[in-house]
Amino acid sequence: MNKRQKILFVGLSVLIAACATPPQRSTLETVAPQQWHAPLPHGGNVSDLSQWWKQQGDPVLAQLVEAAQAASPTLASARARIDEARALRVASGAALLPTLDAAASVSRSSAQPPQPMGTVSQAGFQSAWEIDLFGAGRAARDAAQSRLEGASAGWHDARVSVAAEAANLYYTQRACDGLLAIALSDAASRAETARLADLSRQAGFTAPAVAALARASAAEANARATQQRAQCEALVKAMVALTALPEPELRQKMSATTATAAETPIVIESLPAQLLSQRPDIFAAEREVAAASAEIGGAQAQRFPRLTLSGSVGRANFRTGGTDVDLSTWSIGPLALSLPVFDGGRRVANVEAAQARYEAATAAYRARVRQAVREVEEALISLNSTAARGEDARVAVEGYRTSFEATEARYKGGLASLVELEEARRNRLAAENALVALERERRSAWIALYRAAGGGWNAAQR
Repeated sequence: MNKRQKILFVGLSVLIAACATPPQRSTLETVAPQQWHAPLPHGGNVSDLSQWWKQQGDPVLAQLVEAAQAASPTLASARARIDEARALRVASGAALLPTLDAAASVSRSSAQPPQPMGTVSQAGFQSAWEIDLFGAGRAARDAAQSRLEGASAGWHDARVSVAAEAANLYYTQRACDGLLAIALSDAASRAETARLADLSRQAGFTAPAVAALARASAAEANARATQQRAQCEALVKAMVALTALPEPELRQKMSATTATAAETPIVIESLPAQLLSQRPDIFAAEREVAAASAEIGGAQAQRFPRLTLSGSVGRANFRTGGTDVDLSTWSIGPLALSLPVFDGGRRVANVEAAQARYEAATAAYRARVRQAVREVEEALISLNSTAARGEDARVAVEGYRTSFEATEARYKGGLASLVELEEARRNRLAAENALVALERERRSAWIALYRAAGGGWNAAQR
């Protein structure tokens, strides 16, 4: 090959590479709505949502969240996925560089007599480089980089999920304690009523059936309190499993303080697209789309010629019959170009499979965005609903308590029947339980909004 032919060959290869390297897909268009349709919370400013737990005025909550995150197998798996993705990124980047291997050998042989036996010693370096002419290696590197970024965001998503799970379990246990206190108070009240009814029966002022009704009501209340206590105990066991804290230590923490009623509002961006950019799961889904797009380019690049360059340098020693000969060797080449001719449609099928994976990743991304919008909207609706019902629930509790106290006084004075007293008691109990459940629902709504808002993650943390 003369000089002119060499220049033509190199120029043609570069031109083919420029034309054949597939372009990357453009950034996905935003699929979020233009505005929220649920009312936004207001009245506060949270500068660091990732530390939201510490702003609730409940040190036990913050400690339990940190313990749950430290012990979570989900977070451990997410960290392992980051390590794996980082290793794959290093490997894909290294594939673009030449390889260098050291080799050494010693052999001893004998030719036909009368030639003496000889020893050959060799040592050297061998290099090989597949020139990424059409971008297959760069596409693999870009896909690995996108998945590394997605794995990092996935760790943050797991962190937010574990924190939300710990907080929900904590507030559920606190609500259970509140319900248990109500149940114990109700059981004590009914037991006292049963005692008074039995004394009245013995004195002949109350019918046996009325006293039996009072005893049945007391037994029912006692059974309800026992059941509620068992539920609270089961929640403690669940918290021990989640946080990996010793049970005596956990019980000590729980008994040292009571849940506070303070609420630290979460400021929500007025534009959905701005908020969704803070969601690590959406970012991870978008990175998967980018990785799938890069893999399309890599699959297409495999259909074009491959250019490889090899070389070696070494030193050899030949010793025989008292003669010692040293030799130095080196070589550059061959510069080899391989052209795919026939593969039974394998490379075309790989491209089609990569395109299918891209479409699936795109669909998953859009579905993830829609789900995120739904989660935010539902949390906002729950917050608005619980706020609107809160005052009514408190008024109901106060009213039913007043009614029960008045009925109880009338019953003790002989002006009200036991049936009236039990009806007033049931109304008071239902109202008190409903208020505790409403407070628990509101806390769950704040936690859901914290999670839906990304838990304080942003793209710079990746």
